[in-house]
Amino acid sequence: MTDVSRLQRTISTERKRIETKRASLRAAYESKPLTTRLLHGHAALIDTVLARLWKACRIPANAALVAVGGFGRGELFPHSDVDLLILLPAAADAELENRLSALVGALWDVGLVIGHSVRTIDECLELAQTNITIQTNLLESRLLTGDAALFQQFWMRYQARIDVREFFRTKLLERDQRYARYNDTPYTLEPNCKESPGGLRDLQLLGWIARAAGLGRNWRELARQRLITATEASDLRNGERFLQHVRIRLHFLTNRAEDRLLFDYQERLAQAMGIKATAARRASEIMMQRYYLTAKKLTQVNSILIQNYGGEIFSEREFPAIIINEHFQAVRELLDIRDEAVFEQHPGALLDCFLLLQQRSELKGMTTRTLRALWVNRTRVNAAFRADPAHRAKFLEIIQQKHGVLHAFRQMNQCGILSRYLPPWRKILCQMQYDLFHAYTVDQHTLMVLRNIRRFTMGKHAHEHPFMTGLMLGLERHWLLYVAVLFHDIAKGRKGDHSILGMKEAREFCEQHGLKTEDTEFIAWLVRHHLTMSHTAQKEDTTDPQTIQKFAAIVGDERHLTALYLLTHADIRGTSPKVWNGWKGRLLQDLFLATQRLLRGATPQQALRQDERISEARRLLRCNGLRSGAEDVLWQQLDMIYFMRYSSDEIAWHAQMLHFQVESGKPVVKARVLDDSGGIQVMVYTPDQKKLFMRLTGFFCQMGLTILDARVYTTRHGHALDSFTLQNPDNDGEEYYRNILSLIEDELTLALQNPEKIARPSPVRPSRQVRHFPVTPRVELVADEAGRHHILSITAADRPGLLFDIAEVLATYNINVETAKITTLGERVEDSFLLTGEGLTQESRVVKIERELLERLQL
Repeated sequence: MTDVSRLQRTISTERKRIETKRASLRAAYESKPLTTRLLHGHAALIDTVLARLWKACRIPANAALVAVGGFGRGELFPHSDVDLLILLPAAADAELENRLSALVGALWDVGLVIGHSVRTIDECLELAQTNITIQTNLLESRLLTGDAALFQQFWMRYQARIDVREFFRTKLLERDQRYARYNDTPYTLEPNCKESPGGLRDLQLLGWIARAAGLGRNWRELARQRLITATEASDLRNGERFLQHVRIRLHFLTNRAEDRLLFDYQERLAQAMGIKATAARRASEIMMQRYYLTAKKLTQVNSILIQNYGGEIFSEREFPAIIINEHFQAVRELLDIRDEAVFEQHPGALLDCFLLLQQRSELKGMTTRTLRALWVNRTRVNAAFRADPAHRAKFLEIIQQKHGVLHAFRQMNQCGILSRYLPPWRKILCQMQYDLFHAYTVDQHTLMVLRNIRRFTMGKHAHEHPFMTGLMLGLERHWLLYVAVLFHDIAKGRKGDHSILGMKEAREFCEQHGLKTEDTEFIAWLVRHHLTMSHTAQKEDTTDPQTIQKFAAIVGDERHLTALYLLTHADIRGTSPKVWNGWKGRLLQDLFLATQRLLRGATPQQALRQDERISEARRLLRCNGLRSGAEDVLWQQLDMIYFMRYSSDEIAWHAQMLHFQVESGKPVVKARVLDDSGGIQVMVYTPDQKKLFMRLTGFFCQMGLTILDARVYTTRHGHALDSFTLQNPDNDGEEYYRNILSLIEDELTLALQNPEKIARPSPVRPSRQVRHFPVTPRVELVADEAGRHHILSITAADRPGLLFDIAEVLATYNINVETAKITTLGERVEDSFLLTGEGLTQESRVVKIERELLERLQL
């Protein structure tokens, strides 16, 4: 038998062995889920296969096959890569290269997904010096087969050259970069169980540092070294086991190396893990809350252990304790308790920890024994503790500090103090939000909003939102706004309106803490109306004086208006990095400024700056070189409704683009990039034609553009003058938009010259988020207060072509769209349209339109 046929027979045998044994391991795991048995059993199986293939390929005896990375630990998840190092005494000659090539091919042929390198000892050490990933992989080297002496030589030289201090520093920097990729939080709705903060990679990091420094090889050894307590070692092992179960189940469910807890898998994963739904909560929600609580616990123990590692690795540096007061001292710039029993004897000191960190800038955190004592004594924050006037005053003092407010509340949340002091907070702790636009759990969203509000007070962040910073500086007692932030979503997930329920919770807190009646009502009002400004700006016609008057009546005065604007801005930006855009910012700012002018004594028309807009537009036209009066040809065909709907910049742009073509019978299409690169604005001027709005929406959909705002206007001489604000969520950026301006202008002009041809969007499948968390479509068509128009409100799951479908139904019934407010919240849309048309006063016709729209909105 030739070497080739012998190798092929070995490959066939080992492939069957892998298939049979993997099936057996999976069956054993399904019968009795034991992570160690599966992971070690899988690694042992692959060890055996590798050794036999190594032998079958007749690799020389002076070479060695080494397992590295996770495989080097003797653990292998169902679909993880097999990381290998082929260690050679010297560079391979031609014959050896052929044998190694045959080995690598055989490994793939048996069904393994491998990551391999072929190196000498010198090459390994040289690369390890400059590449932290390679250095880390080699740290877990394990000899599989081959020359043991060669491997021992490599291992001794590797250990001799590792710089533990530099390794420690570099791994922490690498960790920080990884955290940044995952938004520095474990609490995203689709976390990565391996890479996200609080995931398996954090536990591996602890193991790498311990191994490099010779501190221990497992949690038990670290506990014996007194780097962690026995309880913390148990927490680490339990958390690790839970995450291992999650990752194993994910691999089995997807039949690939999938580590993301996507919505597609969460419900099936929960069921596979034996988690049952309750009357109020689905199984996936229970599982994800368990995941977040596990990540929270692991993050807490991780910070303790990293700090203790640092103490061991840099142990020769002695830092004398600096006495702060009778209960606390500073050690290595960390807050330390002077007595292990301080919280037991003086429970109020539980809050002093956070207050001292705020007041003393030299303190960078807490010592491990302080963190442990906080966690152990958190249950002392009970009803009696909360009722103590001194403790209530201290909690308010923490909120009122100039520095460190966000950090204090994040730490209180992490240590379990916040949920003990504010009982309603427990109900939102690690609670998911299935609304398709919040990217974080409720508690983390709240802290993100607090972060945004706090940044408005800081000079170093003034460049991000200078207008908001200026408003914040003019607002007295910022801390009242912080209290409103804490309570604005505290009733999420309960039955009823969370704004009203949250208002009641906020009022109770304020009364218990002795706030003035005026301040109590101010905070309660903010919580009650924290969605009002967003709703008005994004769903109502803010160019209508009545809309501004109604909103001004709600806010009442400029202080309430400013505070609500700041809260709304921070709230929207705190939902998800993808939800906020410049267009929403402009909507809010326009509403704020118009309402501010009205509250300062302007008439509704003055508040909307109609006369000022015209004057400013004329000034802009003169600055752009247009002769005086050139705009009048167009403006004579416009009424005041036009000048109410558009800004002075837009009015001037329209006039400049159209001053030679007002009477033209040909379509005119012009596009420009918005100043903040939040998209593009397209102006369409053409003799009015049937189904124009439908045709325009179809064209933009085919271009892959999302409509954020649409304003439709018909001139006195029968021309449509329509404006669209557009965005491409997948290709954002000024350069992209500049590149498509000419394409839009040319192609849309051609399309409008052929009115018989309609660009109908191709049908698409709904996104995976919508498939798992469907949005029930809602349609409401009612007359406005004046009775001149009808308002169509639509809520539905977002998808390409949705707006076209709506426009097609309206066109079928000869209904005209005057304005469209398109609000996209993640995968959910909440659109509103101002309509005119015959038959809208007939109830039967309205019901028919609503029914047909609902049918088209169904996915």
